[in-house]
Amino acid sequence: MNTTTNTDRLPLFCDVDLAARIERAELQLIEAAARAAHRRTGDGRGFVIPVGGGLASFAADNSPFNKVVGLGFGGVPSAAELDEIERAYAGCAAPVQVELPHLTDPELGIVLTERGYRLESFENVLGAAIHDSYEPITADGVQIRPSDDDEFDVWLEMMADAVAVPDTQGVAWREEFPRDIYLAAERDAAAANIARYIALRGGVVAGGAGLRTAEGIAQFAGAATLAEHRRHGVQSALLSARLADAAAAGCDVGVITTQPGSKSQQNAQRRGFDLLYTRAILVKQP
Repeated sequence: MNTTTNTDRLPLFCDVDLAARIERAELQLIEAAARAAHRRTGDGRGFVIPVGGGLASFAADNSPFNKVVGLGFGGVPSAAELDEIERAYAGCAAPVQVELPHLTDPELGIVLTERGYRLESFENVLGAAIHDSYEPITADGVQIRPSDDDEFDVWLEMMADAVAVPDTQGVAWREEFPRDIYLAAERDAAAANIARYIALRGGVVAGGAGLRTAEGIAQFAGAATLAEHRRHGVQSALLSARLADAAAAGCDVGVITTQPGSKSQQNAQRRGFDLLYTRAILVKQP
């Protein structure tokens, strides 16, 4: 069993190679969700374009998967490549949103700024080295279990209810999505092989979360707690259960994306996650 505490471990160090591996896992998730959205809408407007070692994706109107990810680890894109993706987004009347890790080629930030991209926000990528095994930790009255396909709609509606009342600690999310857009996006994300979890508190559904594994990276995705069950250990229990499953799946690194200074970041750091890098969100309007 892992008994390592925050006082007797070394923080996880993130070099460029690890950041590139994490970003590859992220772009695989985005691509799978975008292609699912293309199948769902069937309108022929969506696209997935490789660029600069990353990916430019348009899933559907107003989708959270409309973004450029993993950019720069394969070199700085040429002007012609950037022209192509900007035309593609403009053709969908959508802005180009680049999620730019600070560990990528610094020349890229200069190039994008000169092309009119504007810095709008940041998000943090935290990570932890995953040990061989974990003993899941839960608070009194909290139970975590897998959520199978036969209750997908229950899980989905609960997650939508939870994110509709955001936790106000830390920097607020720059983007907010209407319920119908959120529901459609989560259905699309299911195509990325995300395992789902349900949290019960006192026998009542209290929260949920997702876990995706790729290239030895465990992505802790989509965690949310219903407002009336917050501050009772639900998120910590969900994180603990997913760490155990990530270890069993053979992952060596777990990652979670949070807003700076948020309760989610605080919970992750309490469980031994370290700040690996920050993504700058750069946007160019069509």
